[in-house]
Amino acid sequence: MTKARSIWMFRKIASVEGWSYIVLLFIAMPLKYWAGMTEVVPLVGMAHGWLFVAYMGALVFASSYGGLSMTRVNWAILASLLPFGTFVHDPYLKREEEAARGDAV
Repeated sequence: MTKARSIWMFRKIASVEGWSYIVLLFIAMPLKYWAGMTEVVPLVGMAHGWLFVAYMGALVFASSYGGLSMTRVNWAILASLLPFGTFVHDPYLKREEEAARGDAV
């Protein structure tokens, strides 16, 4: 797998994980506390948990094979903890992906 491809894969997983976090915080949690729909949070929470594990696995893969710097990895970890963080971090990853793609040519 190329450097650019591993970063691209991480970006896609980060996007899905980011959306699952948004759904958990801004849809499932309000439904639980304001509408009494307690069954929504375990379902969305489990999906988000698995996506978070995939996010961390893809991050390790992208840092190993994609050549992401330790600084970029630390920013990715921080971004995963903040709502909308993965979306704010994505342009930086896209630049890394494009730079890796340019190196491969």
